[in-house]
Amino acid sequence: MEIQKLYDLDEIEAEDITIGLVRLVKHIPDHEFFYKINRANDLIFSRIADLILHGVYYDYHFPRFQAFDKFTQTCFTFISNKSSESFQKKQQMELFSEEEDIKFLLINQPDVEYILHSSEQFPDFSVILLHENLVFPIQDYILSSEEELYQIIQYYE
Repeated sequence: MEIQKLYDLDEIEAEDITIGLVRLVKHIPDHEFFYKINRANDLIFSRIADLILHGVYYDYHFPRFQAFDKFTQTCFTFISNKSSESFQKKQQMELFSEEEDIKFLLINQPDVEYILHSSEQFPDFSVILLHENLVFPIQDYILSSEEELYQIIQYYE
């Protein structure tokens, strides 16, 4: 009797995900930003373990804040786009190294303060109330499965 294949792992394609790009009107510390968000919402964001990227010369730490919406059964995660700290692993001997002590997850979007991710496949970021004088409207951004950030988010999910 022949065993039937239900699926072929090579044929399964990872689907793109939608993230939200959060730009602040003015720079404020993380704790102040999330204090204001928590006051305006039923969601309570709290800091969780940092997202850590290992480079050749540095290890980068990106703060993460997470909340769970009991009504929609959705988990929301804010990830800082800019590393908060970096730890040098070894001395750079190259004159023109591309690795610096500060790293952005979205290299081409340094004005983005936070990356907002949801556990839903088609997220609705409008359930998070944000002050107009604090944050610009959240911009939806499609993240392809070939991008490094996609792999990072999937790993930390």
